[in-house]
Amino acid sequence: MAGNPGIVSLLGAANGAGDPKANFVKVATGEVLTAFARTVEFADKHMVRSIEEGKSASFAVTGRTSGARYHTPGEQVLGTAAKFNERVITIDDLLLTDYFTAGIWEKMNHFETRSEMTKQMGEELAQAYDRNVARTIILASRGTAVVDGLPGGGKITNAAMLTDSEVLAKTFFDAAVVFDEKYIPKGDRWGALKPTQYYMLAQNTKVINKDWNGAGSYSDGTVVKIADIPLFKSLNLPNGTTVADGPAKYQGDFTKTAGAIFHKGAAGTVKLLDVALEDEYMVSRQGTLFVAKYAVGHGSLRPECAIELTTA
Repeated sequence: MAGNPGIVSLLGAANGAGDPKANFVKVATGEVLTAFARTVEFADKHMVRSIEEGKSASFAVTGRTSGARYHTPGEQVLGTAAKFNERVITIDDLLLTDYFTAGIWEKMNHFETRSEMTKQMGEELAQAYDRNVARTIILASRGTAVVDGLPGGGKITNAAMLTDSEVLAKTFFDAAVVFDEKYIPKGDRWGALKPTQYYMLAQNTKVINKDWNGAGSYSDGTVVKIADIPLFKSLNLPNGTTVADGPAKYQGDFTKTAGAIFHKGAAGTVKLLDVALEDEYMVSRQGTLFVAKYAVGHGSLRPECAIELTTA
């Protein structure tokens, strides 16, 4: 059958080039070194809604009542106007990753590859999910109020944010003050940092010293929380980059970004199709095609729930 030749993964070739049978052996000589699993950090730290059909979902955003007043006996109480708004999050195009392997090379190979490759395909999609949520949270911090009378996003700037653990630790207290003044709930607050900054904090004895009511471990390299804000590290923060590809709503200049402190209400995800795997044996190509895919969309919900940490 006529058609494009397709992209074939050469199981037996060294680094995908040269002799396609070079690495095939009769007897396995050792364990397969697989890629380290890449974890997703942001999935449970924002609002997620699943839909059965459609292209978008609406999240209601409420304002605050402002009609507290002293009542004069006999005066009729008629109510005061309350303000509402909504945020609509649209599903992105289908995101997928694919892998094709020839049947004959699978038979020749001395180790099973399907389970590992399909796992990595799922991880690849999960990483894209995490990157988009991280960008969405930071972009939310740059937004204006969704409901009149409510505050917008926030930013804390210090040129030493990436290199000085004392400055970075203080930032969390500054962020806690900002959130408290905006009436952001104490629960579900999070701080996201790149590993370099996270481990820099883990070496600050003031942060983890139990005499200071610190929480964490120098030996384990962990920091539990600062200013009652739990911390986690993520490679998927866009620090130091300009994102100009992919959907426009995730693009932006992040060259001065140093991290993010946020509440769960800062961003939302609408999920139409969860991660799914399809496979098909293609007689015409004598091999199997694997496709991992999902259909989701991310968007800002409440900008006041996000603070961007920047160096300038």
